[in-house]
Amino acid sequence: MTRLFNDPDEFAAEMIEGFAAASARWVRAVPGGVVRSTRGAEPTVALVIGGGSGHYPAFGGLVGPGLAHGAAMGNLFASPSAQRVHSVAAAADEGRGVLLSYGNYAGDVLHFDQAQERLRAEGVDCRTVRVTDDVSSAPAEEIEKRRGIAGDLTVFKIAGAAAEAGYDLDGVERVANRANSRTRSFGVAFGGCTLPGADEPLFDVPEGRMAVGLGIHGEPGIDEVDVPTADGLAELFVTKLLDEVPEGVSRDGARVVPILNGLGSVKYEELYVVYASVARRLEEAGLVLVSPEVGEFCTSFDMAGASLTLLWLDEELERLWLEPCDTPAFRRGAVAGRVAVREEDLVAAGPSREIGPSTEESRDAAATAAAVLDALARMLDEQAEELGRIDRIAGDGDHGIGMQRGSAAASAAAAAAAEAGAGAGTLLRCAGDAWSDEGGGTSGAIWGRMLDALGGELGDEHPVDTAAVGAGVTRMKEAIMSFGKAQPGDKTMIDAVVPFADELSARIAAGDGLLEAWTSAVEAARRGAEETADMVARLGRARSHGDKSLGTPDPGAVSFSLAARTALEVLAERGEGAA
Repeated sequence: MTRLFNDPDEFAAEMIEGFAAASARWVRAVPGGVVRSTRGAEPTVALVIGGGSGHYPAFGGLVGPGLAHGAAMGNLFASPSAQRVHSVAAAADEGRGVLLSYGNYAGDVLHFDQAQERLRAEGVDCRTVRVTDDVSSAPAEEIEKRRGIAGDLTVFKIAGAAAEAGYDLDGVERVANRANSRTRSFGVAFGGCTLPGADEPLFDVPEGRMAVGLGIHGEPGIDEVDVPTADGLAELFVTKLLDEVPEGVSRDGARVVPILNGLGSVKYEELYVVYASVARRLEEAGLVLVSPEVGEFCTSFDMAGASLTLLWLDEELERLWLEPCDTPAFRRGAVAGRVAVREEDLVAAGPSREIGPSTEESRDAAATAAAVLDALARMLDEQAEELGRIDRIAGDGDHGIGMQRGSAAASAAAAAAAEAGAGAGTLLRCAGDAWSDEGGGTSGAIWGRMLDALGGELGDEHPVDTAAVGAGVTRMKEAIMSFGKAQPGDKTMIDAVVPFADELSARIAAGDGLLEAWTSAVEAARRGAEETADMVARLGRARSHGDKSLGTPDPGAVSFSLAARTALEVLAERGEGAA
């Protein structure tokens, strides 16, 4: 378990501060993460990587010459917000375009895509390559749905070397995609990881048993077997990965990079015992091993486990893999010709939202919205542990923590906006920015987008009456369905949001006042959330665990249902809701 921490909520921020202080030769801190502290003689394409904290050396430990230009770093096991990704990318950009690369998780996709949209709107040519190396997370015919685990390293190294060699953005994107298409990984765990301040691990593995096909965020494996010998584990790894040779690769005489990765508490000596058998089996299969790596490259806090990655090389990929690099955690050869980055060379993040003019009616509605958000934060603080327990059934267990952080930040931002005289629209959009930034993860991105859509519909100058609220909730529903691509029946928050929004609209259209309509909509959301217990997840991290979530409702749907009920209580207390 994690023993050394101060305030668990500040762990990631304090870790980044300490990492930057200890690694000033390579990196400097910027809002949202770190960027290189040096630059070469000529500008290059900027590779910006990132994800949740808790996976060191991914992601900050891979920033430096020959590898990444910057890393956006989120809270523990939570994707960095779009604001953080944009901040890091803006600071890392050298004028030749930006490539974003990260593991293929729903929260990361939502936030990085938002940041990409913003960068493009600012005139920066920005592309994305998502890492999809984990063979256990989806079948080969759905490779685009696979998640990224330790294979991140091969894609990042190839892309970083190409940028260092002077490739243009098209070229860096091309080789990164090819590296991803030729990378496969498979992992196991003997025990779960425990986050700072938590009393128990995110999942348990019975004594003498091993979880097979696990993720790197505490997601349980897809199977469970007896713990094998080191030779038995090597056989499992090699057999699993040789069962799926990438398209266009001939196995006989193929040149591969093997990477045996420790997930946090397996000792290097144990890994070397396993690798001896891995190397022997790969060579017996007729493969040529090139520059293998054994160590910790993508961890999961203190998880006891390991994974094997194979990068199937071609001539260009091999040359780029062997190019020099110099980062805090991964070094090869010598990199020369670097100069320190000056403070004035860094591009600052854009300004926060301005408080514009508003009507008295809108400011009154803003006060109600701030009260709702304050109540949500208090409710979610109380419910965080239970929401995390639900999420651990088939996910990574961080939903409660993410909602707790995001709602607290949104409440504080709303209070500040109200104090500054913001109307309802601006207050909700400020709250959405804060929720997205501090909550991170999928829920942070979605709640940020919901509040932004609701605020955009209400505005600052129009009366916030029953019809306006109904229209705002409908816009909120449409925005997140478009944003996250989920549909009813996928076992996500949408299964509570859609019945809530549809029932609210129907009751308002029938002439009900806001309180009456909201009461009926809350009941629809509750039923929708409960019904997810009988569904099999089709999206998100729970998708790869099949029917393990059967009997347990979706945590996002549950938290939305609770939020809708809490809002109703505040509206009733304040006497809102005239027809």
